[in-house]
Amino acid sequence: MDDTNESTSTERRGGWAAVALGIVLGLIGLVLTAGGIWLLSLGGSPYYLIAGLALIASGTLIALRNVMGVWLYALVFVGTVIWAFWESGADVWALVPRIVGPAVLMVLVVLVAPLMRRRPLGWPGALGIAAVFVAVMAAGTFLVARNESSSPVRELPAANYAAGGTFIAPEGDWVAYGGTQGAQRYSPLTQITPDNVGGLERAWVAHTRDLPEDMKDNSYGAETTPLKIGDTLYLCSAKNILIALDPATGDERWRYDPQVPDEWIPYTAACRGVAYHEVASAEADAPCARRIIEGTLDARLIAVDARTGRPCQDFGTNGSVSILPGMGPVVPGMVSITSPPVVVRGNIVTGHQVLDGQKLDAPSGVIQAFDAVTGELAWAWDMTAPDRQGRPENGETYTRGTPNMWTMAAADEELGLVYLPMGNAAGDYWSSDRLPAENEYATSLVALDAETGRPAWHFQTVHKDVWDYDLGSQPTLIDLPGGVPAVVLASKQGDIYVLDRRNGNLLTAVEERPVPQGGVEPAQRSPTQPYSLFHTLARLELDERDMWGMSPIDQMVCRIQFRRASYKGMYTPPTADQRWVQYPGYNGGSDWGGIAIDPLRGVIVANYNDMPNYNRLVPREEADEMGWAPRGAARGGDMGGGAEGAGDPQMGAPYAIDVNAGWRLPFTGLLCKEPPYGGIRAIDLRTGETIWDRPLGSARRNGPFGIPSMMPFEIGTPNNGGSVVTAGGLIFIAATTDNLFRAIDMRTGETLWQDVLPAGGQATPITYEANGRQYVVVMAGGHHFMETPIGDELIAYALPAE
Repeated sequence: MDDTNESTSTERRGGWAAVALGIVLGLIGLVLTAGGIWLLSLGGSPYYLIAGLALIASGTLIALRNVMGVWLYALVFVGTVIWAFWESGADVWALVPRIVGPAVLMVLVVLVAPLMRRRPLGWPGALGIAAVFVAVMAAGTFLVARNESSSPVRELPAANYAAGGTFIAPEGDWVAYGGTQGAQRYSPLTQITPDNVGGLERAWVAHTRDLPEDMKDNSYGAETTPLKIGDTLYLCSAKNILIALDPATGDERWRYDPQVPDEWIPYTAACRGVAYHEVASAEADAPCARRIIEGTLDARLIAVDARTGRPCQDFGTNGSVSILPGMGPVVPGMVSITSPPVVVRGNIVTGHQVLDGQKLDAPSGVIQAFDAVTGELAWAWDMTAPDRQGRPENGETYTRGTPNMWTMAAADEELGLVYLPMGNAAGDYWSSDRLPAENEYATSLVALDAETGRPAWHFQTVHKDVWDYDLGSQPTLIDLPGGVPAVVLASKQGDIYVLDRRNGNLLTAVEERPVPQGGVEPAQRSPTQPYSLFHTLARLELDERDMWGMSPIDQMVCRIQFRRASYKGMYTPPTADQRWVQYPGYNGGSDWGGIAIDPLRGVIVANYNDMPNYNRLVPREEADEMGWAPRGAARGGDMGGGAEGAGDPQMGAPYAIDVNAGWRLPFTGLLCKEPPYGGIRAIDLRTGETIWDRPLGSARRNGPFGIPSMMPFEIGTPNNGGSVVTAGGLIFIAATTDNLFRAIDMRTGETLWQDVLPAGGQATPITYEANGRQYVVVMAGGHHFMETPIGDELIAYALPAE
């Protein structure tokens, strides 16, 4: 073949490359043009329409090998960069979907430039320019990897709070879910410090041996926080197997399986922890003088001997008491105990989970107390029947559908009060059929007399809640300077409330502010809602510019969805004729992980979520056509592992509810709001000022189409599970979707050490001392909503033994 034929062949091959790229640009342009017209008609940005038309023209010219197509795309790219910085400034994550995709196309356009009939540059120049673009993108990637969008760091306050106290875990133990009944999640241990935490290593791994046969079944998620009392570690597995371990080796001492049937699994099999009780009148070595108590998925309280694991025969029937008598008909899975009860003044006080969104006539949310020795019912608080303390008689039941308490309570033994973070009525997104008592106590912190069950006081955080803003965080008790006994409560809205725990009087400012009106129940909407001046979340307003995606196309789709939806700010009323944006979503702000407090410095450590939900009320006829029915009916049991609210029937209300939790795009699975999606913040309890704030969680397990990116970028992921604070100056937390367990410097928020867990760490860790060595323990059990892998490993870390 002579040189002329070879040149012609090369030109022909180059022509096909130009045609292929031109077609790609043209197709992208068509999508952007069509979507841009739609977005512009909704009042959105004109950029996508302009860029789409230009891409069609550029692609056509490049396919014809006309050099003007190269110059036109270059002009589009420059305009895109200018527009991106104008819209989002120097926010690295906001720039990613606006610039990265167009930059990749710019490289391809540069590489085909020498194939144009009138070449603007030769191959050496094209390769050089492409290399520069790639280098710039690599540098941008490096900046993203280093960017944590952290706030300025303030100095930690001095340690001038009362030292010691009944709410600090004693002698290296961890005696209740939150460390003590006060739930500070604080340990006075100091062996592990910021200076030596880099040497932390796995000391032992124990397995609960409680997993589903199908490991892809995400209806298991243990969420377990153990107790360490004396020389033993106590925990429960996903399906309530009680286990005792040696705290120094992880060796199993005993286990007791209460045989919970699979049909009783609600959304997920979870047991967040157990409770401990010493019988005051018993001799130390008597059977069940020290007992471990748990609530089960099939709605029982179980009491076993802490030494042997054998059921306490004096407790109920063979060590078991059902909480179901008086509730009326209960379909398996509708009522479950997933959080540990609290033992105060000799009574086991328990709430329970009622499966969300099924029917207005769901089982009651009644709070019950049982004698910690005999298991006999001590009292029951049915909020609509305040004069009745025992079980209903004459065929009646506890009031159906009332708000429940599914999370952890706190207790003050001295005051004799138990503090209950209450949920919502059975129809989370419909309020017209609620009773006056439900409107009074729903989404409230309620203090009950632990001996009688009578309300002492209550404080409501949302009026007539139709956003599923139930209180998920365990209250935290602390004594303020001057001896004022306080309770600190974090909410899903991102507010923190500080109250006098004796009487409920506010100790920090809360304002009633006007909120949006309208929706399907305009007469039901409260004109105002309470706003605390203490926050875990800094930003509570969304704009079209906050939409995100993998590329300009899916960012445009999210913008269209935003413009089509009803969004009037926080507390946007639910609608049926269009979607509405709920921000923050029902996962928080703060959820069941709660907060930790350094009680000496008065510093709150709060991990939080920062995601919206994209919701719609579905008219009853439409929901019936789609076959949405309550648990036990047509859907019977087909709910394990699903997200709450994703097609819940709300039978008895005119509307079902469809929640797009996190507001994800259906084809990529990415979230529509730009990162971060979660963070962790240190807050001065005296002033509410932020000491530091940073994203929490990397993108290593996140990516489009469910494919892990393995990128180390601190994107700030969704998180569930709380933190532990130590006197050694460290915060230990897992919680995130990247399966990492972290040690964070209390002073700066900087991650000092981390380890990859074998499964999701959606559980609050603990720290304790055994044989003179400090351990940090976390459960790697996974979580259905976080979509992290399930596991059964309890992992202990310690510094190397000397």
